[in-house]
Amino acid sequence: MKITRLKYTPFNMPLEVPFHWTGGLYPGGSKVLIEVETDEGIVGYGEAPSVDVLPTLKDMSEALIGMDPIDIAACEMCVVPPWQITANTDDSTATKAFGAIEMALWDIRGKAWDQPLYKLLGGAVRKEIAFTEYFAFRPGREMDEESIADYCVRMKEEHGSTFFEGKLILGDPHLEIRTVKRLREALGEEAMIRLDSNMQWSLQTARMVLRELEPYNISNYEDPVATFEEMAVLRQHSSIPFSTHIPDVKRAAALGAPDNIVTNFPVLGGISRAMRFFGACEAANVGFWCYSGDAGVCTAAYLHVSAAMPWLFQPSQSLFRWQYIDVIEGGPFRQTNNVIPVPEGPGLGISIDRDNLKRMHQDFVDNGPLDHFRNPEDKYRHRRLPLA
Repeated sequence: MKITRLKYTPFNMPLEVPFHWTGGLYPGGSKVLIEVETDEGIVGYGEAPSVDVLPTLKDMSEALIGMDPIDIAACEMCVVPPWQITANTDDSTATKAFGAIEMALWDIRGKAWDQPLYKLLGGAVRKEIAFTEYFAFRPGREMDEESIADYCVRMKEEHGSTFFEGKLILGDPHLEIRTVKRLREALGEEAMIRLDSNMQWSLQTARMVLRELEPYNISNYEDPVATFEEMAVLRQHSSIPFSTHIPDVKRAAALGAPDNIVTNFPVLGGISRAMRFFGACEAANVGFWCYSGDAGVCTAAYLHVSAAMPWLFQPSQSLFRWQYIDVIEGGPFRQTNNVIPVPEGPGLGISIDRDNLKRMHQDFVDNGPLDHFRNPEDKYRHRRLPLA
């Protein structure tokens, strides 16, 4: 089998309502669908987490024509410089771009052998994959502690959800503390509550916030401060586990914080590199789960890999309930009783919704990529950290 064409389509995946995060208002994500075509008629699908990879994808697509899609290592060596060098002295665009292509190569392999991806990775240790519901301050929706609690209770009653994660980011630490207290009262002692600060707090404020949150059994706090070193200092004052989007296992193990790493597979260089990364996490006793906001192609990869990797036992983040359109047929994925079943079709087990893809691509063409850094207080000035 030979690669005959690589097609890449940028698209916008807006949320029903934007939510507040440290950088401003988050309206949704802009992604790239990768389609790798072969001379045997098999097409594999991948997803890039951001559109900055588009020029790199163009270069890679030309170089990969004629390559064997089953030989993933050869394809990587053809287009990716030494990743340790590019990630540390240049940028990680090549790693991220190939990570999306590599996802499509795995999809091709599964389709060629008529097996779901999880079987190619060794088989399933679980067939239902857990995800959290999300909560945040959303203009026109939930903007105080009572409405946040009411929303989460509704998700519990309507969908059986007991895993929750969210951002309580309006720059007011006391509002966050009050909201967490109200959430615990409303959801009960058994519900999982995770928080994500997106680095909004100074070290001094974070100490106070974590001290006040200790009685409410917080399962994890993501990026309460901006650096691993500051998290290591916080570890001396709090037993709440920390997580980060920065995939540096060595530093986390050396400093004793953060406790968990949260990212996606293309950022790690693809599924093959991700599996090696999980092994390093397990050896260092650093947890891992997937972050939120991706479309259905990347989410399908999460489902298969989480099914096959014993170390990926913690629920991943999700914005599924707030996503109203997807590039896959039947999407977006949505959990019931906290879990989503793993697709059983060959490869990733998903198909592309061409009508939705056309609409989402046209949104990108007409409006450009979605802006994650819109400051609702002043559109001419970006926010600066920390907020408090």
